[in-house]
Amino acid sequence: MGLAVFLTAGAKLFEVIAPVLLGNAINLLSGEGDLMAALPLALGGLTLFAAARFASGGLPQLRDAFFSPVSQDAQRLASVDAFRHAQHLSLNFHQTRRTGALNRVIERGAGAIDYLIRFLAFNIGPTFIGLILAATVLAITYDWRLALVAVATVAVYVVFTVIVTEWRVKQRREMNKADTSLRAISIDTLTNFETVKAFAAEERETFRYDAALKRYNKRYVTVTRSMNLLNAGQEFIMNLGLLGILAVAAWQVADGPLRVGDITAAMLLLFNLYRPLNILGWAWREIKQGAVDLEKLYGLMEMAPEVADRPDALDLGQAEGHVRFENVGFSHEGRAVGVQGIDIDVPAGRSVAFVGTSGAGKSTLLKLLFRFYDVEEGRVLVDGQDVRNISQASLRRNLGLVPQDVVLFNDTIRANVAYARPEASEAEIEAAMRQAQLLDFVKALPDGLETRVGERGLKLSGGEKQRVGIARVILADPAILVLDEATSALDSGTEAAVQAALEAAARGRTSLIVAHRLSTVQHADEIIVLESGQIIERGSHGDLIARNGAYAEMWARQATRDRLIEAAE
Repeated sequence: MGLAVFLTAGAKLFEVIAPVLLGNAINLLSGEGDLMAALPLALGGLTLFAAARFASGGLPQLRDAFFSPVSQDAQRLASVDAFRHAQHLSLNFHQTRRTGALNRVIERGAGAIDYLIRFLAFNIGPTFIGLILAATVLAITYDWRLALVAVATVAVYVVFTVIVTEWRVKQRREMNKADTSLRAISIDTLTNFETVKAFAAEERETFRYDAALKRYNKRYVTVTRSMNLLNAGQEFIMNLGLLGILAVAAWQVADGPLRVGDITAAMLLLFNLYRPLNILGWAWREIKQGAVDLEKLYGLMEMAPEVADRPDALDLGQAEGHVRFENVGFSHEGRAVGVQGIDIDVPAGRSVAFVGTSGAGKSTLLKLLFRFYDVEEGRVLVDGQDVRNISQASLRRNLGLVPQDVVLFNDTIRANVAYARPEASEAEIEAAMRQAQLLDFVKALPDGLETRVGERGLKLSGGEKQRVGIARVILADPAILVLDEATSALDSGTEAAVQAALEAAARGRTSLIVAHRLSTVQHADEIIVLESGQIIERGSHGDLIARNGAYAEMWARQATRDRLIEAAE
């Protein structure tokens, strides 16, 4: 940075010296003395002029070569810091934000750092330094009135540019909003294309995209027209200033103090001032927009995670797997019912299933265990430690989740399985896949483990994705296995294969299971029946059937439905 600033200042100095050298050379050649005697001095002056011009144009290029890695590192560090911070924000933040819009905030904010450094340090600042140097040279070497015209012209130019650009910044901000909305709609639609096709909504989504694009185009046209107005006004002020310089210089030549070469020098000095000013409007707009983009980036950076590690958070280490919900109460934002008075003890190696109607609080309990949310009442304990006192990373290393819809990265099967433990060996990956009943299927594929699964794993069937998710959890080797309706979206044939893989994965581990199909949890050590966030029944499958309560009624309904499905087939 220091070297870049030094080179910028040097370039400005040569930029001011060059016109003076040319003016002196012209004066020598146009003088009344011996032309042959003056010619060597004039040629020397012209040579120095060419060298100074080259230095004034070449030093900024050298500066940019030195500054480029600084610029790229500044953007990289800003992007990485923002990306890391966003990754550590709570689940609720990501559930309420559009991914495309968040990515755009990070991109624009990082780009703004480069704009601000580049324009403030290497354009706006040096331009005003050049103005001071040029005005000083004009006043001392030629005539103070030339300096006055130059300063007045630049002052009017700057005031006009700032006023118009301030107006344009408001328009630009509206255009950026339209741009962000357009990109978010595009990403949402393309990411969820399967849902779009399932509901035959292609034309509806196209219309929504077209409407967003029309809004953006309208804003863009307004911004472009205001740019045309700005450019026309700047050209008028520049040429008016040039006319003033020429008029004063011509008057002084006619009066005697100045010569033809001095007029040339004054004109070149003014042209040199105007050249960087040509982009002042654009630079000022970018600076203002950069400030807005940085404000959004820093707004993101200042967001505190709703769930954060305490300064003295403990490392859980290798857990035994004892889980306890101790009088737990919690409610989601905007929902009246969450969970209340939940008291459950799950010894290490035991299995507990949560059943109940949709919205009863089953998945909420699992999210509290993962500490995606913090409890409002009571405690969640793992091996006797309150999860709020444990670092989130060490807690989640001991938890393995297989959700209802396993979402995979657009990468290979190997990469998706190894995501749980990137350093795992080939033998460990294959062992995990064998236990998940996935290995034979993968080896039959033309590309084997290198098969790419597509966006969100859409190239695989539901059962195949589930087994990849199971293999990933097995490879992680957690003390506590969490199954959140892991088979509810599968057909009966696929469910049987996946269920066998899940039972193999659960051996020797504490298991917490949320299930819609009761047949998948009848062998659990304890079944918890939830309704409206409260426990209404608990016990083994046999006990609950014998009790003839809510669970027995649910079991009878599912059994009847299964018989009807079998009869229909």
